[in-house]
Amino acid sequence: MDEQPPILEARGVIVEYPGVRALDRVDFDLRAGEVHAIMGENGAGKSTLINVLSGAVRPAAGTLRLGGDAKWHSSPREAEQAGISTVRQEVDLIPTLSVGENVCLCRQPGRWGGFGGIDHRAIRRRADAALQRLGLRIDARVVLGELPIALQQMVAIARALDIQSRVLILDEPTSSLDADETRRLFEIVRRLRGEGLGIIFISHFIEQVYGLADRITVLRNGRNVGTWPAAELSRSRLVEAMTGRNIEQARARQVERDRAATQREVALSVDGVGRRRVLAPTSFDVARGEALGFAGLLGSGRSELARLVFGAIHPDHGRISMQGRAIDGGVRASIAAGMAFTPDDRREALALDLSVRENIILAMQASRGALRSLPRSKQREIANHYIRSLNIRTSDAESPVRTLSGGNQQKVVLARWLAMQPRVLILDEPARGVDIGARAEIESLIASLRRDGVAIVLISSEVDELARVCDRVLVLRDRAPAGMVEDVSETAILARIAGRDENAEERDG
Repeated sequence: MDEQPPILEARGVIVEYPGVRALDRVDFDLRAGEVHAIMGENGAGKSTLINVLSGAVRPAAGTLRLGGDAKWHSSPREAEQAGISTVRQEVDLIPTLSVGENVCLCRQPGRWGGFGGIDHRAIRRRADAALQRLGLRIDARVVLGELPIALQQMVAIARALDIQSRVLILDEPTSSLDADETRRLFEIVRRLRGEGLGIIFISHFIEQVYGLADRITVLRNGRNVGTWPAAELSRSRLVEAMTGRNIEQARARQVERDRAATQREVALSVDGVGRRRVLAPTSFDVARGEALGFAGLLGSGRSELARLVFGAIHPDHGRISMQGRAIDGGVRASIAAGMAFTPDDRREALALDLSVRENIILAMQASRGALRSLPRSKQREIANHYIRSLNIRTSDAESPVRTLSGGNQQKVVLARWLAMQPRVLILDEPARGVDIGARAEIESLIASLRRDGVAIVLISSEVDELARVCDRVLVLRDRAPAGMVEDVSETAILARIAGRDENAEERDG
């Protein structure tokens, strides 16, 4: 394979948006009969590169060759006609049309040269041929929306193969599939690779990439960090390339432990909680005054686990309890039990057109009900207390929350839940998009809450933040628990993310 010339080759690709260079002189090539994975964290440039190759984005500079022809495609339709087909993460077909109509969408064969309308028999024949190529037995007359999402994904691939494709781009194709469906998709991808198709595979799931890819290209901050044969790239080196952190040299930062293990009073217990297609069964507990971290690459299941625990996503199985009492009833039951949750996107938690005061007392007001509404004077008293204690920089409590900086908006979200005096506080990326000063204030607040006995669950993509704040760290990988880091350090967390047990390696050495 190494001696084969590439069927697709991009060199020196630059894509610029106002204030940001999304791709900075990126090189990439694809050979016939290979699966080439593109990996990187959120914002690394993966989607932009795919949009360039598929004709959705025209770069500011660079060259593209497909089968020896040098030309940028001006639209996805033109790229498709040249032999580049793309299957997106979200199935972009029409659920009310039949399978056959979706396979031939925008290229339906006509009767009598097009003058006799659409030739439905020809549509079924073409759809059957495309489906049979994938080894699928689906009636082309069935309405697409009646099929499970896994089969809809296969129909999208069949549509991509209805033309004479030379390149197939699969963008997060397994995001909505379970393990059996993913296995079936991989069998199809391997069959297509054996037929000589060049396949670009984008995924956040490390194990899936190693199970399928021949080569791996890593992007970071819009640049190509490198391309390696998958068999020669260890998981540790892959994570280092993606994050820019050296696992072997990461400096351990021990978190202060002022609580003896024998005196742990469990505040939150999660036993085998999960949901099909979302997260494998996961168990953990958090003690009063403890900070437990969730770590993992983007797409590992960190946020999904938090939402399952809080009740924003209903689990299929498992048990959640606080101080021995089971919680079953969604978000309202969790709040009533003393649990609070701040999402990773503060805009999801804020009513931007309401005032600071109204946002702070929102949860308290909802829990009391309309018939027991807090008097305006009491609302102002509560709002002003948290404005002072959290140092929320606002002209007054009646200012619209949209006028505040990101860090101060984040403090408003925290103030809302602190007003409820929670026993368990789940924080999903609380320092995302805030300045250094606001980050320090948030970490100081976490330490203060812990001293008061509040159990903290912290989700962060910043490994050094987890190492500073947390007593233990639960690592997730590919939507499943990958182990608990008890002796917390950046080294140990990164090693576990990469699929290595750092402590075990030290013992073996």
